[in-house]
This record gives sequence, structure tokens and C-alpha cells, in this order.
Amino acid sequence: MRRGLFITFEGLDGSGKTTQINRLATWLKKHGHRVLLTRQPGGTATGDRIRALLLDSHSKGMTPLCEMVLMFADRAQAIAQVIKPALAAGKIVLCDRFTDSTEAYQGGGRELGIETVLELHRLVCSNLQPDLTLLLLPGLEPSLARARERNQRIASAKKSSGDENRFEQEENAFFHRIRQQYLKIAAREPARVVLIEGDHSIKEVHEQIVAAVAERITGLGTGAIHP
Repeated sequence: MRRGLFITFEGLDGSGKTTQINRLATWLKKHGHRVLLTRQPGGTATGDRIRALLLDSHSKGMTPLCEMVLMFADRAQAIAQVIKPALAAGKIVLCDRFTDSTEAYQGGGRELGIETVLELHRLVCSNLQPDLTLLLLPGLEPSLARARERNQRIASAKKSSGDENRFEQEENAFFHRIRQQYLKIAAREPARVVLIEGDHSIKEVHEQIVAAVAERITGLGTGAIHP
């Protein structure tokens, strides 16, 4: 059986990743492809527990290195339990975040540097690389405002002590460093990373994503498809 396709979505929270990954999944299924949707951190029972710890604003005192190692622990579980089996079964895996997020958030935002991130990826993830990465970078301030408002709304609706606001409590300088590191990744790996920068409509971003994905789909079971 032909190996599936591994597609990751990257960008700051509030960039529209969730909307676009769901739209792409619908488009792919319409064209006859089997699709697996997953996310990081999370996507497995173990990963969801790690996610709760990493993202909850009540997780005080976590060091940047601890944060990074937990990200990779989640990723190791997801690769073994979800991603590799799905690829082996010929599915298209759509993953909301992967190691580029760790390079951007912990390597850039937390200023740990990229060398440790890339070495951990080589060791923990067997250097598994996405076939395609869709990097969404709309304006920084509107993205942060959307993410903070959304997370507060979800936390209020849950009426519980848990939330996913820990990163959104950081100063804007933290997110500027993340954005700059994402741009460096895109410049370093133009064959893998498709950068969609600026403020576009949901429809316009989806069309750019479909065009990029269609180029990589030939031979996955239903032949070439077009936007």
C-alpha cells in the first residue's frame, strides 16, 4: 500500500488554523481521500493529559525546558499511536501543529534556540518530516485578540478551573519572536513550507491551501485532482 501524505498546519493561535484544517478535510473527503485529523499537543489519551497541563493558565512555574520536553513527549506518543499507523494505511494526515511549533514557540519565543529542538526531533521523532506544511501568518495583533477572546469564552462556558490560556498570557514580544522564527523556517525550507501571509478572507486562504495540496496528491489513490 502506498504511504499516505503528512500535512501540518502552523501559525499563531487565532490565525485560522482550525477553520482551514476542517475545510481542507472536507475538500479532501469530497475527492475520495481518507483523512485523519489530529492535533498537537493532544490527539491521544496521553497527549490530551499533557495538553491540559501545558496550556492551563494554572500551570505555574513551568520552565521553558520542561515545556519543550513535554511537547516532545506528546509528539512521540502521537507519532507512534496515530500518525505512523495512519500514513502506513495510506491516509492523508492533517495535523494541527508539529515540530515547527516547538521551534517557533520554545526555540524562538522562549529563546531556547533551535539546535536543541532539531536534535530532540531527530532523536524522539526519528526525524519524521511533513510532506507539506501550511503556515498561516495573518496580522499579529488581530490573531492574538481572536485567540484570547476565544479561549476566555471557552473557559467561561466550561465553568471549570481548567482553561487553555497559559500562552496567551505572554507579552506581545513573545509572539513577535515566534512569528520571526516561523518566517525563518519558511525561508529555510521553501520546498516544504507554503507561507500564507497577511489578512485574507477564509475563502482566499482555503483556495491557496487547496492549490498547494493538489500539487502533492497525484498517485494517492484517486489520481490528480484540481482546485
